[in-house]
Amino acid sequence: MESFFENIVFSLREVFSTSPELVIIVGAGGVTAFVLSMYFLVFRKKPEKAEEVVMQPEEKDSHILSEHKEEDVSSDTLQPKAQMYSVDEFLDEREGEVEEVGEEDIEIKQEEIPREELRLEEIKEEIEPQGAEETKQGLFERLRAGLSRTQAGLLGRLDEILSLRKEIDSDLWDEFEETLVMADLGVGTTMKLREAIESRLAKKSLRDPLAIKMALKEEIFSMLKKAEGRALSLDVKPFVIMVVGVNGVGKTTTIGKLAFKLTKEGKKVMIAAADTFRAAAIEQLEVWAKRVGSDFLKGQSGVDPSAVAFDAVKASLARGTDVLIIDTAGRLHTKTNLMEELKKIRRVVGRELEGAPHEILLVLDATTGQNAIQQAKMFKEAIDVTGIVLTKLDGTAKGGVIVAIADELNIPVKFIGIGERLEDLREFRAEEFVEALFLTGKETLH
Repeated sequence: MESFFENIVFSLREVFSTSPELVIIVGAGGVTAFVLSMYFLVFRKKPEKAEEVVMQPEEKDSHILSEHKEEDVSSDTLQPKAQMYSVDEFLDEREGEVEEVGEEDIEIKQEEIPREELRLEEIKEEIEPQGAEETKQGLFERLRAGLSRTQAGLLGRLDEILSLRKEIDSDLWDEFEETLVMADLGVGTTMKLREAIESRLAKKSLRDPLAIKMALKEEIFSMLKKAEGRALSLDVKPFVIMVVGVNGVGKTTTIGKLAFKLTKEGKKVMIAAADTFRAAAIEQLEVWAKRVGSDFLKGQSGVDPSAVAFDAVKASLARGTDVLIIDTAGRLHTKTNLMEELKKIRRVVGRELEGAPHEILLVLDATTGQNAIQQAKMFKEAIDVTGIVLTKLDGTAKGGVIVAIADELNIPVKFIGIGERLEDLREFRAEEFVEALFLTGKETLH
C-alpha cells in the first residue's frame, strides 16, 4: 500500500516538474473549490436566519391578539374582511348559527325582559289605535274577507257541483249533503236544510239546480235569524258579564276586545281575573285592562275564584262601574268539578247583586267545528249560558258550524270574531252575515 502511494507521489512530481503550468491550474481549482464550499456553508444559511427573524414578530403579535381578542373584536376600528357569499351559502350559514343557540340561551334572554313588557309586545298590534272609524261598507268588506275561507269551502264547492248539472236528481242531492257536512253544518242540520229546500222548490215547480243555492241562502238566513242575539242591554249598574269556555278558544282576547268596545261607547269597565291558577292569564288580562283604559281586579294566586268574583262585585258597586266582566279559568267541559266551580261563582255573584250575572257568554272556537257543539251542550247543562261568542271565523273553512249552533242549541249568538283587530269582535247580525257569506265578486251590497 505504501509503495502504491509512493508511486503516485513520484508520478505527480514528474508531471509538475516537466509541466509547471499544471501547478497553476490545480491551484486555481483548489481555490475555486474552497470558495464554493464557503458559499454553501455561509451564504446559504443567512436567508434561513432572516426568515426566522421575520416570523418572530408575527408570532408575538398573534400571541398579543389572542390575549385581547374580545377587546379588539368589539372595537369600532376593526373592519370585517370582505367575503363573497352565494344566497344558499349565506342561508345555510345563518341557519347553522340559529341551530347552535341552545334553549338555555333563549330562556336567559327572555328572563332579561320583564314579563309585562313581553305581554305588551304580544298584543301590541291588536290594541294599537286603529285610526278613523271605518264606514259601513268597509266593515262589511272586513266581514266578507273574514268569511272567505268558509265561503270557499261551502259555496265554492257547491257552485262547482251545481254548474255541472242540468237537472236535480238523487246524485245531486247526495253531493249537496256531502258539501254541507264537510263545511261542518252537521248531519242533522244538513238533512233539515235539504228537506226545506226540496219542499220550497217543489212548491215553485223549480228544476233548475242553480235554484238550490238561492233556496239555501234563504233557509240559512231563517235559521240564523232565530239565533240572532239581542245587543247587551246594560240596563243595570253594574251590568255583570261572566265569560266561560275551554282553554285556547280566545277567551282572554275576547274579554279585552269587549272591554275596548264598551269603553269606546263611554262605559266605565272593570275586568276581574277569577282564573287564579294561571299567572300568565292574569298578567295578560292586566295588560289588556291598562291598554283599553278599564279598571282591573285580581286576587292572590291560588285563592278561591268565587272570592275574587265577590270582591269584584263589591268594588264595582263602590266605584260606580257600568260593566263588570269576570274572567273564569279555562276548563274542559268534561271535568265535573271544574264545572261545579262555575256554578259556585254564579251563586256568589247572584247573592251579592240581585239578577247577576246578567250575561253568561260562552266563547267557542270556530276552528274546532262540531266539537264546539258538544262543548256548548255541556256548558248549557251546567250553567245557564245566555249567549255565544264564536271566535276565529277568519282562520277556518269550518264557519258553517254557526248554522249548526243556531239550529241545535237554541242559544243566541251575541258576537263573532273575524280577525285580529279590535274592531273585529262584531255583534252578530244574521242578514249581514248571510250577505257576506253568499256575496260573489260580481254582486253588490244593497
